[in-house]
Amino acid sequence: MPRAFDGLRVIDATHVLAGPFASYQLAVLGADVIKIDRPDDPDQVRIQGPDRALNDAGMGTTYLAQGANKRSLALDLKTEDGRAALRVLLKTADVFVQNYRPGALETLGLGYNDMAALNPRLVYCSVSAFGHDGPRREETGYDNVFQAISGLMAATGTPEVAPLKTGAPVVDYSTGYMTAFAIAAALFQRSQTGVGQHVDLAMFDATLMLMSTHVTALTAAGKAPRPEGNRYAVAGLGTYDCAEGKLMLGAANLRQQKRLWEALGHPEMVKHSNNERFDDYDREEALLARILATRSAAEWEVFLRDHRVPAGRVRGLDEALADPQLDHRGVLHELDAPEGREGTYKVPVAPFLMSAGNPAIDRAPPRIGEHSAEVLAEAGFDADRIARMFESGAAAKPG
Repeated sequence: MPRAFDGLRVIDATHVLAGPFASYQLAVLGADVIKIDRPDDPDQVRIQGPDRALNDAGMGTTYLAQGANKRSLALDLKTEDGRAALRVLLKTADVFVQNYRPGALETLGLGYNDMAALNPRLVYCSVSAFGHDGPRREETGYDNVFQAISGLMAATGTPEVAPLKTGAPVVDYSTGYMTAFAIAAALFQRSQTGVGQHVDLAMFDATLMLMSTHVTALTAAGKAPRPEGNRYAVAGLGTYDCAEGKLMLGAANLRQQKRLWEALGHPEMVKHSNNERFDDYDREEALLARILATRSAAEWEVFLRDHRVPAGRVRGLDEALADPQLDHRGVLHELDAPEGREGTYKVPVAPFLMSAGNPAIDRAPPRIGEHSAEVLAEAGFDADRIARMFESGAAAKPG
């Protein structure tokens, strides 16, 4: 069955995580994504991860996480032949996504205005640190930097241990999803107007999107976020020590807290407003701590689930990946281990299913330049010209 982006041609000149993750999401929905790799300067995520041998081979686990379903064309954009090849590809492409420093591609004649003149239907998406205008447009940054400067780190941790960055690169991956959404929006608008456009997406802006409730609380109510750790404003939300393990309670609304207290045999603790819950936090927390310490987190998880109270024991990633719900949903895809190794590894595909064409992985993450000859031939380059480009270093095939 066709997928949402079948027939879409995406040229991906991004690196690190946010941009490549955006194009990965388009790829699992059927887009033909051609990754522009730099022959002499590999994407830094290709050499990142806990396995040094994979890093040395340019197939680091950080790259493997969002490299599937793409083809790799190794082009040196510092050469005229490399730039000429990219222009040929962009002349018929639907999307170009890049995360070079603002102005860098303009100096090479590859900016939006140049490419829009070449292909008016092109959706040209630029991902940068602070956007393509404004006083900080020239600066660069990474996930951890944006967590720091946005206030996200200051709101993370406990009063005793703060600030802390999150345990996963949430800014990178959320930026990737926002980028994919912005591209999809521009493509939908193109379907109505017939004309592409420039999408200017800033990672600093994306980080603030993650903090929308905090922004509004500060600007509307004067309440700045504080590092609360696992504590919430009401005791029915939060982490508790059990006889074995820890349990995260999720009795967020009044209906759920009523079911919680009745299930625990304390109907007298049921509240009729959130203000009552706020005011009685200390007493509720102390009672919950005493009760939950009497059984294991696993036992409480089952008990509370049976009483329709959201709760879950705190698990490690290995336990989370073993959850049968993931197999049922097809969230993870199993691929053969790279570089001739035995066994397999898994990557997340997408967090949604579609009744007409689910996201899927069709090919493993490519080596640098694995598809250079193939893509150039499809673009109309003859064998002699391709050979000359390989010889000059303007393009490269797998080393």
